[in-house]
Amino acid sequence: MDYRLAIENAPETIAAGTGLLLVHPSIGETDRIDTDFLKLDTDHFLVISTRTTAREVEQKLEHYDVDEDRAVILDTLSVERGYSRRGADDVHYVSSPDDLEGIVEQTKQFLTTHDGKVRISVDSLTEMIYYADEDGVYEATKQLLELLAEHDAVGIFHLSKEVHDDETLEKFHELFDGVITLGDDSGVSVEF
Repeated sequence: MDYRLAIENAPETIAAGTGLLLVHPSIGETDRIDTDFLKLDTDHFLVISTRTTAREVEQKLEHYDVDEDRAVILDTLSVERGYSRRGADDVHYVSSPDDLEGIVEQTKQFLTTHDGKVRISVDSLTEMIYYADEDGVYEATKQLLELLAEHDAVGIFHLSKEVHDDETLEKFHELFDGVITLGDDSGVSVEF
């Protein structure tokens, strides 16, 4: 099974089980690439948000005209920040971005209960590393990539190139089938 991609300079399709790393500047326009990834050829998608709340994710999806009926959001911030939260079929919570076990488990549940063409977006690994630690996030990322392969899903994982040293960037780079680099000028380069 292949998934169509609508990302400039990228192949037209990627195989099921593919994980993409989106390397970007700290203030890069990642929303455009992220929502383009989620819009096309998708029955269901999970947004694992470690940078914004579920409400902000919903606003982003609406702004970029992504079908919210196909969305499930895992909010990792609202509990820690003490925001009110209402559980729903399409919004789930873990205690904070360093609850790596909870993030992996929620992703597993999502992939187990949703059929068809399924995508995940992790926004962002950088934020998870900030709250947890690099080694823990590296292991959690490996587990998430294994889940993608097991369930014939695809995923995009955000990582800021300005926050991490070259060694860290290279370490994560090696985990992924493809790397999308967003330049400071919003230009996109892709390496598979």
